Amino acid sequence: MATAPALNRSESIADSMPEALRQSRYHMKKCFAKYIEQGKRMMKLHNLMDELEKVIDDPAERNHVLEGLLGYILCTTMEAAVVPPYIAFATRQNPGFWEYVKVNANDLSVEGITATEYLKFKEMIVDECWAKDEYALEIDFGAVDFSTPRLTLSSSIGNGLSYVSKFLTSKLNATSASAQCLVDYLLTLNHQGDKLMINETLSTVSKLQAALVVAEASISSLPTDTPYESFELRFKQWGFEKGWGDTAERVSDTMRTLSEVLQAPDPLNIQKFFGRVPTVFNIVLFSVHGYFGQADVLGLPDTGGQVVYVLDQVVAFEEEMLQRIKQQGLNIKPQILVLTRLIPDAKGTKCNQELEPIKNTKHSHILRVPFRTEKGVLNQWVSRFDIYPYLERYTQDAADKIVELMEGKPDLIIGNYTDGNLVASLMARKLGITLGTIAHALEKTKYEDSDIKLKELDPKYHFSCQFTADLIAMNSADFIITSTYQEIAGSKDKPGQYESHSAFTLPGLYRVASGINVFDPKFNIAAPGADQSVYFPYTEKQKRLTAFRPAIEELLFSKVDNDEHVGYLEDRKKPILFTMARLDTVKNTSGLTEWYGKNKRLRSLVNLVVVGGSFDPTKSKDREEAAEIKKMHMLIEKYQLKGQIRWIAAQTDRYRNSELYRTIADSKGAFVQPALYEAFGLTVIEAMNCGLPTFATNQGGPAEIIVDGVSGFHIDPNNGDESSNKIANFFQKCREDPEYWNRISVQGLNRIYECYTWKIYANKVLNMGSIYTFWRTLYRDQKQAKQRYIETFYNLEFRNLVKNVPIRKDETPQGPKEREKVKPQISQRRSQSRLQKLFGA
Repeated sequence: MATAPALNRSESIADSMPEALRQSRYHMKKCFAKYIEQGKRMMKLHNLMDELEKVIDDPAERNHVLEGLLGYILCTTMEAAVVPPYIAFATRQNPGFWEYVKVNANDLSVEGITATEYLKFKEMIVDECWAKDEYALEIDFGAVDFSTPRLTLSSSIGNGLSYVSKFLTSKLNATSASAQCLVDYLLTLNHQGDKLMINETLSTVSKLQAALVVAEASISSLPTDTPYESFELRFKQWGFEKGWGDTAERVSDTMRTLSEVLQAPDPLNIQKFFGRVPTVFNIVLFSVHGYFGQADVLGLPDTGGQVVYVLDQVVAFEEEMLQRIKQQGLNIKPQILVLTRLIPDAKGTKCNQELEPIKNTKHSHILRVPFRTEKGVLNQWVSRFDIYPYLERYTQDAADKIVELMEGKPDLIIGNYTDGNLVASLMARKLGITLGTIAHALEKTKYEDSDIKLKELDPKYHFSCQFTADLIAMNSADFIITSTYQEIAGSKDKPGQYESHSAFTLPGLYRVASGINVFDPKFNIAAPGADQSVYFPYTEKQKRLTAFRPAIEELLFSKVDNDEHVGYLEDRKKPILFTMARLDTVKNTSGLTEWYGKNKRLRSLVNLVVVGGSFDPTKSKDREEAAEIKKMHMLIEKYQLKGQIRWIAAQTDRYRNSELYRTIADSKGAFVQPALYEAFGLTVIEAMNCGLPTFATNQGGPAEIIVDGVSGFHIDPNNGDESSNKIANFFQKCREDPEYWNRISVQGLNRIYECYTWKIYANKVLNMGSIYTFWRTLYRDQKQAKQRYIETFYNLEFRNLVKNVPIRKDETPQGPKEREKVKPQISQRRSQSRLQKLFGA
């Protein structure tokens, strides 16, 4: 099928399919009759292929059909809706490009159809009356987004910041009015009422350009390290304010960059200039659900990697902001608040503490605000699937608290996951602030056909609320941060998480003709890193956490089975093949164990160490984990792995885990991430940071992190024999050439330093905050029109859906009298915010 011809760029599926069907008309008549034989149903690609195979039983004839144009068309099909006599196909030739056609099984006639018409076919399968309702609610964000510029190539998806810079280049080049927009924007810059960069003296492009020439000439004669204060008064007389830089050299460079932007803009000088504009001093991040804390929370319900991600993100933001503020010549203390839920029943954690300083920062805090209802404060944890009734009140309470503590509005709001993104979008609208969102995981793609199975799944998961909240947040966002390309637009064969929201239906509620466009320049890829103060190379001996060595020695090599480890390693001289993940089907730890068990050559070369889960299936509350525990025990017995495998229970101390990675590296071992699918792959980043050669799944984010054969290796989780032999080949080559291991280790580290550090991430995101703040002013009218559409959707649909989610009954009586609500007004001048006074920052 690999040889099937692709369509020409100008050809559509609707144009090409009639000829493709005509070439094999006899077989196709039988095949399409087979498709409609069972009546209404949804079919995936494998269903279509299986039934085609039954109809065309001769292998040669079947291959002839599949190697032709029809084979190509079928392979681009993501799904098909069967409503006899029609089969409606949803085809996708490239990421982001969808086309819909319907075929009449009786005469094989083909007709192109719209997304709406295709969705009606899907609805006919589960709710025919609603599908035929002419007044069924249809959501079309594309109708209010028509003037927003779009990327055009699949390969460009996720490069929004670069595209916006290029678009601004053409816009600023085109008319003087656009350049005036930039001047007007600069005139709005201030901090606590103090003007930044320019004042009203420089109110036009010509005045600003002339003043820049004079200012640049003036400082050209000064020593490069002359502090800004030395010439501040003179610059103020010309219309310039603080913010250009801390030294003559920095000020001159920033002014020269702006002059270039005004005279001959290009994407590079635009990005450079906006990277220096003083716009972001106060940031609020939302991570609402679960137990958010800095200790003793990982492993509690709904509490995992997102907590680590947000805390590491905050440390990186503060470091970058402090550096920028110093280079801007300003004496400002940044503030970062992480907003989460205060849970009175905190399970021994600090989740019942309102305000908590964040470790390794000076100006960042966790602010916890409780969920309230008319009956009082909600005392206990609430599942992320049941959280929606509390969010609107939470937004109001959180907004008041933020404005009170910061003594003003933040400059940037960033949401995390569905609930955090919804609250962030409501608050950004309320306060008029630039909004960034991070999905982490969109639940819609985790459950097959979760849209048309809404009536089946909604009572348990409340997906009607979740999908609606996701649509509201992603359309409200000024920019969307993703970790990988695949998160947005998937791969050639599989749609991305965001792409799956481009058109879908919730029968009985509404259909989405246009939900989100993955070619929107709001999408940006900014991959996170690992904390490099924790995850550092094994070669940095002076930094090694030697206190953990006795515990790690016992963890890896003692021959006693206990609650923390089972199995043992007979030959300690062998390198260690290492994996660490939760025990579930997708993470595929049992799959790796079976690959190892089957491959005698691999077993002769390395030991296997697995970290994950626990050992007693009866003690697991997760059915999937319990099944994987049983499978692991079965595989160890089946392949007689005792003496070659060490199974260690899940570990939550990241400092000890980092030293465990380095200890594996000392053995000249390797890390394996064998997941059936992995959205990003933080453990891959952690292992590579420690200098450990890494094998990772080619399904998902790790395929973007690793350059195969250079900085690590891709493995196919669906082909265990091939994958285990690839790992064995590596260790065989290392045995023959000891320097080979070192080369892969070093190249893995180089890949991390080039692309996957928190410093790179923070720089990218703060640049987004700056440039998208200007971008939203250029499209203010359209932004407001779209916001009205979103508000209507929120008020008439989401608020009604929330009423169907049960409220917890365990609210405690209202405590002390609620404080008087703080009006969101900004004090014009202050030396410190209330937050800084409280903590002496």
